[in-house]
Amino acid sequence: MKVTGRSSGLKGRINVPGDKSISHRAVMLGAIAEGTTRISGFLNGADCISTIGCFRRMGADIEYDGGTDVKVHGVGLHGLKAPDGILDCGNSGTTTRIISGLLAGQSFTSELTGDDSIRRRPMKRIITPLRQMGADIISVKGNDCAPLRIAPGKLHGISYDSPVASAQVKSSILMAALYAAGETTVTEPALSRDHTEIMLSAMGADIIRSGLSVTLRPGRTLYAQDIEVPGDISSAAYFIGAGLIVPDSELIIENVGINPARAGIIKVFRDMGADISLINERILTGERVADLAVRSSKLHGTVISGDIIPTLIDEIPLIAVVAALAEGTTVIKDAAELKVKESDRIALVTDNLKAMGAGIEALEDGFIINPDGALRPLHGARIHDALDHRIAMSFTVAGLTASGETQIEHPECVSVSYPGFFDDIYRLMGI
Repeated sequence: MKVTGRSSGLKGRINVPGDKSISHRAVMLGAIAEGTTRISGFLNGADCISTIGCFRRMGADIEYDGGTDVKVHGVGLHGLKAPDGILDCGNSGTTTRIISGLLAGQSFTSELTGDDSIRRRPMKRIITPLRQMGADIISVKGNDCAPLRIAPGKLHGISYDSPVASAQVKSSILMAALYAAGETTVTEPALSRDHTEIMLSAMGADIIRSGLSVTLRPGRTLYAQDIEVPGDISSAAYFIGAGLIVPDSELIIENVGINPARAGIIKVFRDMGADISLINERILTGERVADLAVRSSKLHGTVISGDIIPTLIDEIPLIAVVAALAEGTTVIKDAAELKVKESDRIALVTDNLKAMGAGIEALEDGFIINPDGALRPLHGARIHDALDHRIAMSFTVAGLTASGETQIEHPECVSVSYPGFFDDIYRLMGI
């Protein structure tokens, strides 16, 4: 896949695919609710399809034909059945971690695995709290990674201070808490995305949020809901970034989820001087939603650290690309989590931006971009993406402003979260 720099702006309106995090959770919670959960705007990317596959193997009747409408016929909290084989989570860390908490409360033994990337990603962060709750969960190879084997355990509530602000960890614990004796409280060092809490509350769970803590009291039945999935801000991010850095661009990105625990990228870009407006703000199935108007902007450097990091962790590769084209120095820190995503994103962002001529220094927990304050034009390069969808999409955006051709190594990997990404880019380019 080759990308060439643009001399004219990107223009038009666009709807990005449904929120990946919400799509996952709608299927999972719909499967253990009473009644039929109707999901519209579902993300038909590979990760969310992995979640559907896992629950189908456990006896859930899920109507899905490859589109954006899904019906999940719930079996209730205790209606899942032993799968007829190993559960394959594909490339999805969300599936692997959250479903582990749910499986810990079942009356059958299960084993789950995924692709090479998943089998390298750290699972101790969920194994530890689940074991504290009484779960029988082991890493089959003893390396704290998948494959994981989960046998029936007698679960009890705990108070858990999570060392990381991770929605996947929090959600895994809350899933197990549905099956535990006594209440469970999870406290985070910073607020992570709260889609699980919003959906559990809508379905009838006894859940209380207070500051950085969330408490769930088990015993209530979950009831099916109609769930409208907003556009994924992590997918919208690439068009926000492109609209800001490609000259003479003017875009409207419709129906984007702006949950405060997810929308840190908007604040950061505005702090850098971005012209981003929120239009038609509203609430959709408990989630804040708006249309985003984005115009080309003259940007400057900033410092990104602390509590805002969990609200934009998936967007940091794109933010780094945009910062390379901003005047002055940008520092991103407190983001060591980037090393244990689908790839080591600190290393890949650093190496690929250097290959394109940018000034960047890697830190243990982030980057310094344009460390001497000098703004350097980007030139085309071959991008090593390690099959990481967010790296591939971020450097596609970089290629739109670079001289010469930028070659994306594995463009097919974007299907994990955004199957039509390149088609949408071409349309806004007028191709």
